[in-house]
Amino acid sequence: MGALDRIRLGIINGYPRENQEVLTRVGMCSAHGLFERALHQIRPELRFEFEILWPADPRSLLPDRRHIAEFDGYLWTGSNLTVFEDDPRVSRQIEFARLIFEVGRPQWGSCWGIQIAAVAAGGEVRRNPHGREMGFARKIVLTPEGRTHPMYEGKPQVFDGFISHLDEVIRLPEGTANLATNDHSAVQAMEVRHGSGTFWATQYHPEYTLYEMARLITARGDALLREGFFADRAAIEAKVERMEELAREPGRKDLRWDLVLGDDILDDQLRQCELRNWLAKQVVRTTAPASI
Repeated sequence: MGALDRIRLGIINGYPRENQEVLTRVGMCSAHGLFERALHQIRPELRFEFEILWPADPRSLLPDRRHIAEFDGYLWTGSNLTVFEDDPRVSRQIEFARLIFEVGRPQWGSCWGIQIAAVAAGGEVRRNPHGREMGFARKIVLTPEGRTHPMYEGKPQVFDGFISHLDEVIRLPEGTANLATNDHSAVQAMEVRHGSGTFWATQYHPEYTLYEMARLITARGDALLREGFFADRAAIEAKVERMEELAREPGRKDLRWDLVLGDDILDDQLRQCELRNWLAKQVVRTTAPASI
């Protein structure tokens, strides 16, 4: 890494651009913008330089091996692609993750990112037999490895998190630690050490906010109706309205009780703990570029 007041990060937006635009039309921040905003909030004294990469777009350019080493780290967003399907928009991302592993730059990933990390390092992802996990991942529990892992320094041993996924990691890459789990998804977080690099990843989204999750529920409304999450469109609108009210007034006891949400979701310090630790322990502490 260069001087401590300048951090150069590549943010890998895993969505095809047209699918990202679907979310933008309902008023969501971009997937990469969520990370930009969160990192500025976590370390406002640092001067971040972000480069947004779109590997699902075959026309977009990606850094080669030499240029990968010029970044201090990489972050992977969510995506609505399926990592185990034969799709060039997916295979290009897997190969890029492998190249970053080889060069040795630290990686972070939420949701799609944990699935990319698993497959790139030799693990396996499949459709979750429990179906979609949406809105809030309940009672995520740190494993024995997670309780002592630096990613979870300052985190409660049991917590809820923002989430939206249909697929899950079912086989860890060799030597990978499963750091967190819940009743819906056996792997909610992991550290992958592969090649010369390390990838910290969560299935849930520390970078999200309550407002952004409310907007995502709006964007996914048709699917959520089909899958039985809501009885009708009015129920979706009522849920979204309560979530947005609580986002504006996080101290509202009535809405916290109604939505069953606590500080693990609503307090930035607790919710962003994993990202804060990755930045402090994997990025800022790095002082020399990887060999290429």
